[in-house]
Amino acid sequence: MPTYIHELVQWPVYTYDTAALLSDLEEVNMRRGRLFGILEAIGFDGLREQDVEALSEELVKSSAIEGEKLDLETVKNSVARRLGVDRGGLANSDHYIEGLVEMAIDATQRYDLPLTSERIFNWHAALFPTGRNAFGKVLVGKWRNDEKGPMVVASQKKGREVVHYEAPPAQQVPGEMTKFLKWVEGTNEESAILKAGIAHIWFETIHPMDDGNGRIGRNIMDMLLARADQKPHRPYSLASQIHLNRNAYYDVLEATQRGTLDYTEWLAWYLRILSNTLDSAVQAVGQAIERTRFWQNIRDIQLNDRQKKVISRMLMGWEGRMTNKKYAKLCDCSDATATRDLTDLVEKSILRSDGAGGRSVGYELVTISQS
Repeated sequence: MPTYIHELVQWPVYTYDTAALLSDLEEVNMRRGRLFGILEAIGFDGLREQDVEALSEELVKSSAIEGEKLDLETVKNSVARRLGVDRGGLANSDHYIEGLVEMAIDATQRYDLPLTSERIFNWHAALFPTGRNAFGKVLVGKWRNDEKGPMVVASQKKGREVVHYEAPPAQQVPGEMTKFLKWVEGTNEESAILKAGIAHIWFETIHPMDDGNGRIGRNIMDMLLARADQKPHRPYSLASQIHLNRNAYYDVLEATQRGTLDYTEWLAWYLRILSNTLDSAVQAVGQAIERTRFWQNIRDIQLNDRQKKVISRMLMGWEGRMTNKKYAKLCDCSDATATRDLTDLVEKSILRSDGAGGRSVGYELVTISQS
């Protein structure tokens, strides 16, 4: 008896219960409409700031799902540079993160381009710029060859390996991916939202790469969601919600891959996660609107470029208090200049001191702290 869906005679022909998914799909579309309606109110700069936040969160959480920790600030700086947003921070550079950012932007802002094997190989090369992972060499820019044995998804439980899934043999991968890529670019689903979810389970079932299948699979899902949205902005992070529900994510993938090619359960879970994602995005956009209002409230106050940079940085989620030392580092200026700028911002009622004395004094935005 077949163990996995790719061993079934009817593979890759899938089914799902449209009626069972209708309510969840309508909920997702309603929340998408609400989110994009709110986005129209925040203006171009606010949209770009939200793009930075959502795309950075997507990259950090998608990597975290695979057990890899990325520095959020470094990712944000890289995303901001690529999108032309001035965060008023240090120009930290990391070639690996730059590659991840390019991969995500290619998927979500060039979503109209066809998905090809070459495009996937380029994404894979961005994930493994040195051709290695934590365990050794990775076959980069090619489909896997299984020289090290069958491609399995496994974990350690009580000192023994538990195999959750075994992918099709490597010799089948080129043909499987040809079918998949043709389906991605074909007209075969009335709902572009459902198509994104189907694409993810299909790609993860083929598991065509030597490593990085999860991140590339979610990147494909993001690309198809961007096609569904038909917007030049990416205001939400599905990976954030998947990360919060990581165990359930793996459980439903495993159950589907050991199932009957009926994707209803997987799609229902995916739609619920997408609804939660859109709710979180609405909250984040609300914060973006508050930032826009903040700038509008102080538009008649004269500020120098250093002060504008620091205010922008604090509005975008600065961790902890602003201090003289931090200000000087962010603006590449002397301590004396930082003191003058901060004192001026306090006098203009934009910042307020926390009351500490000497070098330990800290500052916070008046509007943010009172809201």
